[in-house]
Amino acid sequence: MRKALLFVSICAMFSAFVIFTTSADTIKKSAAKAVTFNKDVAPIFFKACADCHRTGEAAPFSVMSFKEVRPWAKSIKEKVISKQMPPWHADPHIGEFKNNRSLTQAEIETITAWVDGGAAEGNPKDLPATPKFTEGWRIGKPDVVLSMREEYTLAASGPDEYQYFAVPTNFTEDKYIQMAEARPGNRRIVHHILAFAAPPGGTDYAKLSPEELQKLFDEDGPNSVFYREGYLRRVKMDAKVNDDGCNNKFGEDDAGDVVAGYAPGMPPEVFEPGVAKKLPAGATLIFQLHYSKIAGSEQKDRSSVGLIFAKEPPKKRMIKRGIENIFFKIPAGAEAHKATACWQPKEDITLFSMMPHMHYRGGAMEYKATYPDGKSEVLLNVPNYDFGWQTNYALKQPKFIPKGTKIQVTATFNNSAKNKFNPDPSKDVRWGDPTYDEMLIGYLDFIPERKAVPSMDTKALAAFVGKYDAGLMKMNVIQIGDQLFAEIAGQPRIEMLPEAENKFFIREIQNFVTFTRNEKGEIVEAAVQLGDRTIKAKKKVEAPAGSGN
Repeated sequence: MRKALLFVSICAMFSAFVIFTTSADTIKKSAAKAVTFNKDVAPIFFKACADCHRTGEAAPFSVMSFKEVRPWAKSIKEKVISKQMPPWHADPHIGEFKNNRSLTQAEIETITAWVDGGAAEGNPKDLPATPKFTEGWRIGKPDVVLSMREEYTLAASGPDEYQYFAVPTNFTEDKYIQMAEARPGNRRIVHHILAFAAPPGGTDYAKLSPEELQKLFDEDGPNSVFYREGYLRRVKMDAKVNDDGCNNKFGEDDAGDVVAGYAPGMPPEVFEPGVAKKLPAGATLIFQLHYSKIAGSEQKDRSSVGLIFAKEPPKKRMIKRGIENIFFKIPAGAEAHKATACWQPKEDITLFSMMPHMHYRGGAMEYKATYPDGKSEVLLNVPNYDFGWQTNYALKQPKFIPKGTKIQVTATFNNSAKNKFNPDPSKDVRWGDPTYDEMLIGYLDFIPERKAVPSMDTKALAAFVGKYDAGLMKMNVIQIGDQLFAEIAGQPRIEMLPEAENKFFIREIQNFVTFTRNEKGEIVEAAVQLGDRTIKAKKKVEAPAGSGN
């Protein structure tokens, strides 16, 4: 009897367990099935994914409709669980960024439940309004589109190419850029685009061929550390090595202000109200394009830049520059080789964003600020750099950086066989244009917070006008109204801002020019600071008109 009662009790318990577990599984499945594309998933995709995942953009499929998404459901689940998509590689414990595209855990679980429940479409009435985009542009309809004047034909074989193209703006008045987007004409071959402004004056870039432009911007002296390989510039393998770029006296920073740039995953330039980039009247846009060839297939490209202008002149100007080291060397097989680069602003700045740039061996990059009082903090850490997604990390709250702060960029490279993207782990690697070489650049977007510029009498400025010669470096100082401009090494004019009676600040190189007078009060020399170097250039004495000399 006891055995019979025990048997009945066990059966009852088992039945209850089966009923309970079955009910739990049913509830779970019902909950999963209740998640639909239209009601639950589409809002997530529209917010976090549609910018790239739509017709005409770089992503392989569109998320704008259920029909387009459904075949990719399982792949989407895998990518969001592994956090490969949406791409966001910054350390979540350091800093807050307004363009953080990563999904919340709740959003990941919603997508997972949708796929596990059969990826149902749901009620069409639940579908939110699809986001509106301007076809072909992420910034909306541009006020003006500036394109290469002609298609460029890329050969079917050979190494990568760096090409330069001059695009006249023909603007008769200064423009202030609120949004800018560089757009490749042929995504299959365009590795990157950099478009920077050449102000009027000096060289007429529009009259130069791409070959002449390349020679102008990449010309190297007889003792250069670079050598040429076709259209590419590379550092010589036997050039001096300095992985500690913070103690490197040459090439620490990449001067120059970029109007717009493109690389896979890189967002357009969008500035908040009151902030813009100035594009001077008569300026020429210089397009630098890095082309990667497709073996056996001749390709054509005509890339463009779209601009949206501010409604009124801005109160502040945004500047982009790069902190760079070109002298590092990565040993063959190294799994975690570190190299650094540093920059110290000579004026107070407000930092808005940072963008690491390396090639296939790039593993991680960290930005660290050491302030004049000795305190330091990490501004950005990207522990898993992805060459396929060149993310610009925009600070949620822009950060004030006092002058004299040392900003150090530390890059970690993986040149081992464990790096599946490594072109050749058996070779030492130096800096170079092609992707099979490496780069170390930490880009910054910032606003100079310079106090009011001291005024200087127009007649007093005339004393500085003239030609200055330091052998390899030549500088021409000219006066336009109440402003002085410098033309260094034949490059476009750059403004010289008065700092003191005989001292001027050049923002583009973030350094000073100091003039020396003789006992008569005449200007006889200019000392130009380039990085940590000081180059002294003697002022040339012009022969009086009609002297016959």
